[in-house]
Amino acid sequence: MATRAPEDVVVVSYLTLRRVVGVLGMALPVVVAVWGFVLQRGLHLLPSISDYYSLRTRDAFVGILFTIAWFLYTYRGYDRKDDLAGDWAGLFALGVALSPNSGTPLEQILHYLSATGLFLVLAYFSAVLFTKSGGSPTPRKLIRNHVYRACGLAMLLCIALIALYQATLTGTPVARLNPVFWLEALALWAFGVSWFVKGETILKDKEPARPAVTA
Repeated sequence: MATRAPEDVVVVSYLTLRRVVGVLGMALPVVVAVWGFVLQRGLHLLPSISDYYSLRTRDAFVGILFTIAWFLYTYRGYDRKDDLAGDWAGLFALGVALSPNSGTPLEQILHYLSATGLFLVLAYFSAVLFTKSGGSPTPRKLIRNHVYRACGLAMLLCIALIALYQATLTGTPVARLNPVFWLEALALWAFGVSWFVKGETILKDKEPARPAVTA
């Protein structure tokens, strides 16, 4: 039976971690919402994902954020920019997890600053860092770059729309639609897709054709 070389095992493990982080990011809004339905005994969404901290769903909220923070903090890319972005993203994720938006005024400030910082860094990962290439990009790499940029722009747009809503539309009938929850969910799904693609789950470069072996 053929065995993988040690370096291949490391690469496979790292790609798997990227996929796991992508799945966790996409799962977070779904998990807290569905668990919230059970706890509240009805299909009732809270205004934002962070508001689920007030329910027992904070266990999933904090646990998933801690897992994402751990990976991002230990993430190592091609150069120092990747390392710094991962460090900041990890710290921001911990800030969101440890500073509830329903806490003291200081905790609320830390929560919103951390959440904004986290999404901005994640958008930077997708739109800038993930699009880099060590050489001439393959056709699949060019497609992946379009996906990365779209995900990064989607996260930035969600942040801008949340800020617009908070500044002008709170207390209006729009609030009944829970726009902050959905915009946060869309940003997390964009984050998840970009890391899922980075983990080479889809749009992976094609393996080079092996020459035919003749007797």
